[in-house]
Amino acid sequence: MPDPQPAKRHPLPVPRCKQGSVSYAELHCRTNFSFLEGASHPDELVARAAELGYRALAITDRASLAGVVRAHVAAREARLKLLIGAQVEPRDAPPVLLWATDRASYGRLSQLLTRGRRHARKGECHIGLNDVAEFADGLLAGVLLRSCSGPERLIDETYLHAYRDVFADRCYAIAELFREQDDRELLAQMQRRARAARLALVAANDVYYHVRRRRPLHDVLTAIRHGCTVAELGTRRFANAERCLKSPGEMLELFHDAPEAVERTVEIADRCAFSLDDLRYDYPEELCPAGMTPHEYLSRLTWEGAHRRYPRGIPPKIRDLIEHELRLIAELHYEAYFLTVWDLVRFARSRGILCQGRGSAANSAVCFCLEITSVDPDRIDLLFERFVSKERNEAPDIDVDFEHERREEVIQYIYDKYGRDRAGMTAEVITYRVRSAVRDVGKALGLSLDRVDRLAKGLDHYSRHDLDHLAARWSEAGLDPEARLSRQLLWLVKELLGFPRHLSQHVGGMVITHHSLASLVPIENATMPGRTVIQWDKDDLDALGILKVDCLGLGMLTAIHKCFDLIESCPREIWPTPPPERLSLATIPAEDPGVYDMICRADTVGVFQIESRAQMSMLPRLRPRCFYDLVIEVAIVRPGPIQGKMVHPYLRRRCGQEPVEYPSPEVESVLKKTLGVPLFQEQAMKLAMVAAGFTPGQADQLRRAMGAWRRHGIMDKFRDQLIQGMRERGYSQDFAERVYEQICGFGEYGFPESHAASFALLVYVSAWLKCYFPAAFCTALLNSQPMGFYAPAQLVADARRHGVEVRPIDVNHSQWDCTLEVEESTTASPSPPAVRLGFRFVRGLSRSEAERLMTTRNDGPFVSFTDLVRRTGWRAGPLKRLAQADAFASLTINRRQALWRALPERGPRTPWDETDIETSPDCLPPMSLFAEVLADYRATGLTLRPHPISFLRPRLYRLGVVPAQNLI
Repeated sequence: MPDPQPAKRHPLPVPRCKQGSVSYAELHCRTNFSFLEGASHPDELVARAAELGYRALAITDRASLAGVVRAHVAAREARLKLLIGAQVEPRDAPPVLLWATDRASYGRLSQLLTRGRRHARKGECHIGLNDVAEFADGLLAGVLLRSCSGPERLIDETYLHAYRDVFADRCYAIAELFREQDDRELLAQMQRRARAARLALVAANDVYYHVRRRRPLHDVLTAIRHGCTVAELGTRRFANAERCLKSPGEMLELFHDAPEAVERTVEIADRCAFSLDDLRYDYPEELCPAGMTPHEYLSRLTWEGAHRRYPRGIPPKIRDLIEHELRLIAELHYEAYFLTVWDLVRFARSRGILCQGRGSAANSAVCFCLEITSVDPDRIDLLFERFVSKERNEAPDIDVDFEHERREEVIQYIYDKYGRDRAGMTAEVITYRVRSAVRDVGKALGLSLDRVDRLAKGLDHYSRHDLDHLAARWSEAGLDPEARLSRQLLWLVKELLGFPRHLSQHVGGMVITHHSLASLVPIENATMPGRTVIQWDKDDLDALGILKVDCLGLGMLTAIHKCFDLIESCPREIWPTPPPERLSLATIPAEDPGVYDMICRADTVGVFQIESRAQMSMLPRLRPRCFYDLVIEVAIVRPGPIQGKMVHPYLRRRCGQEPVEYPSPEVESVLKKTLGVPLFQEQAMKLAMVAAGFTPGQADQLRRAMGAWRRHGIMDKFRDQLIQGMRERGYSQDFAERVYEQICGFGEYGFPESHAASFALLVYVSAWLKCYFPAAFCTALLNSQPMGFYAPAQLVADARRHGVEVRPIDVNHSQWDCTLEVEESTTASPSPPAVRLGFRFVRGLSRSEAERLMTTRNDGPFVSFTDLVRRTGWRAGPLKRLAQADAFASLTINRRQALWRALPERGPRTPWDETDIETSPDCLPPMSLFAEVLADYRATGLTLRPHPISFLRPRLYRLGVVPAQNLI
């Protein structure tokens, strides 16, 4: 591979055209959304085409429209005409380029790609010429004359006639030349074949990258795609770097024997009048009853919900909020969106699925009344216009968190209700990060796997700046940092960062349309069965104003729901603090001092969002005493506020150690709630507008930049505009620099206030449950694993420290899930419930095996090991796993005795020799307590016996090791 330097240009062997101005449109161009093929971003191709003076540029990715939105945004800014198309490869015909001429033909192109993608596994597209013919109306077609492979470089003339029969005068023959020795003869052959088929010849360049210097990166991508090294590519590697965007003059020189082929590119561009701006998103409206408008129905549901939420009367503040929000929703025609989200929540509640809305519009009075969220607008002051703004023309954003174990029910409800043709999951573009780029490029350059591992080890997943540390690893990998290979590796990795690797599915974003979604964007199969995904991600949808609703899974909602059920399943009198008659997120008693006392002590193991060590260290310093304090607590321990140096100033001001000052009333209006320190993304946007003069559109661009927190350096382009804007409005240089630094922090992941408020409610609810119902809370957490910050062993240990009795797994008492056991009591003060561990923690024991045991046990408890074996019909496998978990204590059999009886070498299990089974040899010595503890961890991952460190503590004392509790 040559050094990664721009290729030198050599004089062409043909005379330069004397024509002063040449019009040209490139019609065959791949972006890097033709995964591992294209070597340039869509915006790079658009910018280069505009620089070269193109009349138009066509994006024709392979069976995909995934990159067209980004190209569209760039073309709109560059004022370049963009043609939307794709290259399709029928299984019974040669490849053909298809370009959309209007909205209807674009819809047919999208439907054609959907059919091919839906009939194939993920990443593939299977269509035939008949499929192309079915959707051909209105599309222009360019048949590629050059064959992709083989000694015969031109396709069979028969196929030209076949495509001509399908597209008639909308069919062209595409000629492409790449500065090879026989270009003139090859062009002559293509002209003859086009004439024979009565097709007009059109020039194109089969573009893979915007400039020649990207050719080495393309070679690497090709090697990655084929799973080999660059040196092993052979003929799969292009002979030169001519697959770049060429100037119109260069194209005319290449086709000097057929100048009309260059001129005809503009003819095709002029025939294509379609733009993505022509797309109109139509939200489904069938939820509205006959005879009612969406606004009337939404208003009725909202006011009915308001009366349920406020049975003693709707407060005047809330009434005014509802009226104001409904007016704004009507002006922007978002009623159908709110109704759709309401319908999903209604379905979830009908199935007993706990859910909670969050997002830019979720914490509104309307959403509270629709029961989309449980955050009372009386408890937090969030302006609706920040999220649904007529001025910014931003689409509302509502995320709904569902129980993570049952979210799929909601997703399948959407598919069933609207059909696969009208609903699809949002895509997520998986891009190259530092570590994956180093690994793939290193292997493509021929480095051994151990060298690649040494280079990639320890590199950050996201940071481009972490490449600075790559040079320090050259010697570890046995490379000379000044060697050509090392320089190539570094350059190629930098170029590859941020490139799309493949399309995946968003964690829960769903797009739903009134008419066919497949005519808006291609839909393809996901890897996960039962899922279909569109080809655009959330940024693409935002750019086109297409709404989505995020159906997300949240483990804490699963735990809270299970905790509610456990509490309600027990007699009310056993609880020291009686729960509400109907437990829900909205009925938990608010602002309980005891809950805040527990939080201030950082006694928050298992509590949502504030259980990490970082949060625990913050809690005694911030000392939350009200709901909004929890909102701040959720948001402040994030990379954004930490990187922006906002944490300590806020704490000092909260404690009265530093005065709270505002440089202007405008800044005070934005930052008063957070003592002059911007802690939320919304504040950063508003601050840019009031202090730096940003327009609403510019503030929205800033928001998007803050949202792209993985792409380091994206905030840099706003620096001069922010600082200069603040200086022009009289703010000091120091203040301007400090604000910019704080806003930059949100590029490292900051939290929106609306999300923090929704999470704060779950913080409070989970803390309330832990405070007053620790046994039920611990049981629910154990039954919701995997989730949270702590392992089951730590959750159990914390519950026992709070006085909860935890009982071991036992064949006569345990269920699959952990349960609460309530002892009958004749006294006035019954004993609190104990936690019985479930079979789910026995490693290797399947749920079906556990259910077989429980079903058999319904006829009565097991009285002996023999009784259990006879009734279950089990052989050695499950018996051994239960024995390793010491689950036979109620049968007065210890771990070793049970293991002896479960040994497979003891012969067939039926008929049993009871004497042989129920006796154990005298030579089985008892296990030490430390050995029992180790066996517990191996079998179940936790122990109810002493902590392992307790056995080492005497030795640690002798070594002078001080326990953590004695360090205070």
